[in-house]
Amino acid sequence: MTPSTHAPHVVIVGAGIVGLGHAVAALDAGHRVTVLEQDASAVLASVRNFGYVCTSAQAGELGELALEANPLWLSLVERAGVEARRSGTLAVARSAAEEAVLQEFIAERAPEGARLVTGAEAGELLRIPDPAHLRAGALLPADLTADPRTAVARIAAWVHAHERGEVRFSTTVRGARGGSVETSRGRIEADHVVVAAGHLVGRLFPELAERHRVRQCALQMVRVRAPRAMGRGPAVLTGTSMLRYGAFAGSSAEALRAEILASRPELLEIDANVMFTQQADGTLLVGDSHAAHDAAPPFLDERWTQLLLDETAALLAAPRLDVLERWQGLYATSDEQDILRAAPTPGVSVVTVTTGVGMTVGLALGARTIASL
Repeated sequence: MTPSTHAPHVVIVGAGIVGLGHAVAALDAGHRVTVLEQDASAVLASVRNFGYVCTSAQAGELGELALEANPLWLSLVERAGVEARRSGTLAVARSAAEEAVLQEFIAERAPEGARLVTGAEAGELLRIPDPAHLRAGALLPADLTADPRTAVARIAAWVHAHERGEVRFSTTVRGARGGSVETSRGRIEADHVVVAAGHLVGRLFPELAERHRVRQCALQMVRVRAPRAMGRGPAVLTGTSMLRYGAFAGSSAEALRAEILASRPELLEIDANVMFTQQADGTLLVGDSHAAHDAAPPFLDERWTQLLLDETAALLAAPRLDVLERWQGLYATSDEQDILRAAPTPGVSVVTVTTGVGMTVGLALGARTIASL
């Protein structure tokens, strides 16, 4: 960072995708930027996910932010070398109730270019030899898939290389107020502070986190070897996904919930979103379960993981899936709002995504915050 510049100085707490989204927007707006991250690299929510930018599945404000984020992601492919592609999404129906959700979605809320496909067409996209178990699908071409293990690191490197940018890892923030930030490496002066600390926001502003019921959502995910050459196709959603994402909401989704409750209640018990993304190395990122905690225990329940694996193997008509890695994801959750925005003290903005779609909306959320300063 060039210390002699007189541009306003924005300090950002958190080097996940939401914090980096603010950093990119601030640099584009002409500000000086310092990003502070307590860990030696990003290791929490922004790398423990599908890398899925699920634009087409969002509704309301999340849908608006998702649309705004897509071109920002594509710009970072060019500027920062981020590994992201327009993969599209395939939402797959294996029952009449799931097919009804897709039909209602396409008829009433379909994004541009979305269309229904037959079960045979869906099977062809997934390279399934005999897709008789697939009834239909919805192909959503606008969605993106990134490599979650490299995306935030490359954005952080781009910010740090910028003449007005700096990223300081292994730097713990102990306090933030208008005009300065207290860190484990000393005080940093700032014109404005953005706290994008995700589920750790309560460490700086405990009363704020308690008031807005911010908790930790723990999820279980696995990386598996694809059962066959699949051509690195679309991200894949299933019936459980249709219950989670706002764009699928409606009377048909409620009927689907009743069907799953009657036939596969264990999927609802673990709040499953059975889905996967296809990565460049031929592996699939498969997940996930959800459980809210005040402090998430680190233990993985093998039964939960096996449910996700069995559902994915059945979808892909594979006898089993070869697991390469397992991990626990963590993100902020709240039953009060999808996005926590607050100004706990003058000159400080707190921005936390509390519904698990940070990769989808984080870049646009940063742009909106910076534009409002």
